[in-house]
Amino acid sequence: MNTSHAFRGLSRFALAALPLAVIAHAAQAQDVSSDGDVTHQTLNPMVVTAALAPRTADESLASVTLLDEATLRRQDPTSLTDLLRGQPGGDVTTQGSFGKQSSLFLRGTGSNANVLLIDGIRLRSATSGAAAWEFLDPRMFERAEIVRGPRGSLYGADAVGGVIQLFTPEGEGEPTPRITVGGGSFDSRRYGASLSGAEGGTRYHFAASRFDTEGAPVRRGGDDKGYDNTTGLVRLSHTFDGGAEVGMLALRGRGSTEFDASGPAEDDFVQQVAAVYAEAPVTETWSSRLTLSEARDERDTLAPTYASLFETRTRTANWKNTLAFGPHELVLGAEYSEDDLGDSQTSGLSFDEESRDNRAVFAQALLDFLPLTSQLSLRHDDNEAFGEELTGSLALGYALDDHHIARASYGTAFRAPTFNELYFPFVGSSNPDLEAETSDTVEIGVRGQYANWFWDLAAYQTDVDELIALDASFRPVNVNQARIRGVELSAGVEVDDWTLATALTWTDPEDRATGKRLARRATQSLRLDIDRELGDWSMGATWIAQGNRYNDSANQQRLPGYGIVNLRAGWQFAPLWSLRATVENVMDKEYATAQGADFDPVTWASIPFDYINAGRAAFLSVHFGSQ
Repeated sequence: MNTSHAFRGLSRFALAALPLAVIAHAAQAQDVSSDGDVTHQTLNPMVVTAALAPRTADESLASVTLLDEATLRRQDPTSLTDLLRGQPGGDVTTQGSFGKQSSLFLRGTGSNANVLLIDGIRLRSATSGAAAWEFLDPRMFERAEIVRGPRGSLYGADAVGGVIQLFTPEGEGEPTPRITVGGGSFDSRRYGASLSGAEGGTRYHFAASRFDTEGAPVRRGGDDKGYDNTTGLVRLSHTFDGGAEVGMLALRGRGSTEFDASGPAEDDFVQQVAAVYAEAPVTETWSSRLTLSEARDERDTLAPTYASLFETRTRTANWKNTLAFGPHELVLGAEYSEDDLGDSQTSGLSFDEESRDNRAVFAQALLDFLPLTSQLSLRHDDNEAFGEELTGSLALGYALDDHHIARASYGTAFRAPTFNELYFPFVGSSNPDLEAETSDTVEIGVRGQYANWFWDLAAYQTDVDELIALDASFRPVNVNQARIRGVELSAGVEVDDWTLATALTWTDPEDRATGKRLARRATQSLRLDIDRELGDWSMGATWIAQGNRYNDSANQQRLPGYGIVNLRAGWQFAPLWSLRATVENVMDKEYATAQGADFDPVTWASIPFDYINAGRAAFLSVHFGSQ
């Protein structure tokens, strides 16, 4: 990348960080009258994804963001992608709004180079390698953890850019019913109901939701493209007197979405996870957990020129053991998983191979020699399709004082070739000899943690080898290398009735063979969330701004940057009753983060068009129950 461009990018990044100085000044003033040893839990939350064990954010030695239940309820997004857009290190592209195909790039890596977990269960398509973020209803979850950086030594394949874990409610306290009814622009309707609670050692949570909309055009001059999603959730667990625990999870979402494929087209989809687990203390210092799960990703497509069915069933057995040695912990485990494509086919043609299994063992040491802490992890995967991979990581943290922790880490990861890349049915469009992409990442960071605010600064470089790309005959081969550099700055403040969170991201994702930017990645991103409680009222706003990107690897199809503002307000007008209103894209901006192409049968030319997102959209909902 041209160094002058990089300098200008960093300069803009520094200028965009100026509002943080204002935030810091306000929070520091509040800290003067606060107990410096008391930190708001939401500012230094407990997270589990970064280290396979509970750690506060500053102890995790990772770049991690928590979106808690209060954040999800305040923002009340219609789509999970709206919640993730502009988060630190995160970049979302969509082919329209409301259930249209979406990709999440973490730290510039591909959408198939990060991992989605739901309560520890991995969900993704084995044919494309990516998760269907657009089909998950955010109302089913009470929090989300976004861990950036390689986690291959903990979670195996594809954890190159990071891991996002969604958590469903466990249930606690007295039986608590909740009901939601709402609607808004584009003839959209939302319904939801849940019941949660606990009695004795048993916890339970039941929930159901429905969202349907006539949708908006995905291209200029096009017709509205509708979407509907019906989701159900059951979660049960029981803790015995001796400390043993058993539980189960069942989440299923299904529906349909219309899209454009040189004419009207429609996807019918299913997203499902199911699991049972048992956990018990073997001794006072040793606990063991066994989880059996199945995840299902299904997409049945009918388009003018083709029909296809892609389904993945991933069955997994995971055994994890945690041993405590004073302030230190050791995690040991093993995992077996099998991907099964079932009846997957496209245009009547089936895959040459329809299943593969993976065996893995892993270990992690969490060592605490205050003020120095360290994390060491190692994992070995043996995959039936592409062979063996060994990944590892080392992270070191040093407490500079009571409020500041410096960290440094090195980690390796790999991305597994997908079934499409290995065995796609069309002649010459796949390559069964592909090897896994491999990566090395170095990161340094520092975090400031105070009573009413925090800030976190991280810089990293990821080098990817054996990058899978298409050759001149459109056959996937291991040819390319990529280098991704980036800087992330995030901060959060809770002062009086104000809650503020901001994220600044600068990324340089470069194809080393061409010097071009990797396709569909923006290099600059800013997100600012501001909320205030006013008695029975609340109000808030989100500002998201992103720089330009290129739709193609040759950097010829430029998509301009954009900025959008979302507004929200809430009113508790009676005990247990409340109203919520949101207005997304208040300025009615037209913007696109991806392009499609039409084929001209006369000239044999490919004619690109922008996938546009919906304009201004207002939603109003009524809620009953403790929120």
